[in-house]
Amino acid sequence: MGFRKMIFLGFWILSLIAISFYGGTISYGIFFGLTLLPACCMVYLLFVYYSFRLYQKVESRNMVCGQEIPYFFVLQNDSFFAFSGVSVTLFSTFSYVDELPDSSEYELLPKDRYTFKTHLVCKYRGEYEVGIKEIIITDFMRLFRIKYKAPETIRALVLPKIVRVSELTSVGDVSAIVQKENLVSGEELDAILREYVEGDSIKRIHWKATARTGNLKVRNLTGEEKQGITLFCDTKRYGNNMHSYLPIENKVLETFLALGIFFAEKNISFELCYGQSKLVRTTVSGMQEFEEFYHKTTDISFMKEEQTSIRFSEAAMTGVFSESKVVFCVLQTLDVSVFEVIDRLVATGVMVVIYLITNEAKAQYEKQNSMRKKIVVISPNDDLEGRL
Repeated sequence: MGFRKMIFLGFWILSLIAISFYGGTISYGIFFGLTLLPACCMVYLLFVYYSFRLYQKVESRNMVCGQEIPYFFVLQNDSFFAFSGVSVTLFSTFSYVDELPDSSEYELLPKDRYTFKTHLVCKYRGEYEVGIKEIIITDFMRLFRIKYKAPETIRALVLPKIVRVSELTSVGDVSAIVQKENLVSGEELDAILREYVEGDSIKRIHWKATARTGNLKVRNLTGEEKQGITLFCDTKRYGNNMHSYLPIENKVLETFLALGIFFAEKNISFELCYGQSKLVRTTVSGMQEFEEFYHKTTDISFMKEEQTSIRFSEAAMTGVFSESKVVFCVLQTLDVSVFEVIDRLVATGVMVVIYLITNEAKAQYEKQNSMRKKIVVISPNDDLEGRL
């Protein structure tokens, strides 16, 4: 019970004692006045509830993380009574409004309106409600209040932020990595063949050696020319709490796009792979194709039924990984099946860099690093500059 209610209850009890022991017109008047006051307050609240108007608008419901967008709201009193103690509560978990304290109170005279123009900023990629969440009205005696959801909420569709990094510290000189090797004597075969690894191109199989040994053998080409770079993204949804999974999913796409724009601006061709109930592959050769892909990221869904290990194996079986010099993986978790595919890729000479987006301690993962396999743990709150 609030302090004001306790004081009011104390006066009401005193008035009840007064009429019980003393009686009189004044005592009864005070008693009935105090008794009817809560009812008057409730009638006032109901009147404000049905007469009060709220309008809010954002310039566009399509937004970008961290980007300010014009936003305004209007509080309007169309009645002949003054309104006091009107406040609004914002959706503040995933977005914020500049220069507007949460739960600020406003007073509106009859036929008055209050307009507040500011900017709204969304913190994470995704689709969620922004702006004013609830309206709170308090009676003039501050005994009661009504809290109700804003009649017209704004549902924003937020694109991930594009982060540009100056270099990829996880792999060193990237130009040396993507530089194509010189072919020696028309791609002559090495004397030594190797065992077939899942994901190897069928064109590389040495059929005579396979028939002779009974095991699939693959040619090792001197100066073997690989295609370049592949980026793989984990699109599985882990957990049920939006407050937990949304920051991680936002950082996953932010990292995925940071890698993409890094290579696109250098005119380095690369392939994007991710799961959407099936394996989706997109080749990007420059900034124009990257921008086209970026605007399609609103269609990328993180789904509980998505199986990252299956999509990862599918990508390996298509040969896209084994044809690459470097495979960059943006994952939310690591399991045994993914590690098995990674180890097979490393055995064929492919470098694998794993960006693990998690809140877990990084020491347990970084000790598994090797010359051709590197795990970089990134927290949802980390700055990507110097981490990639």
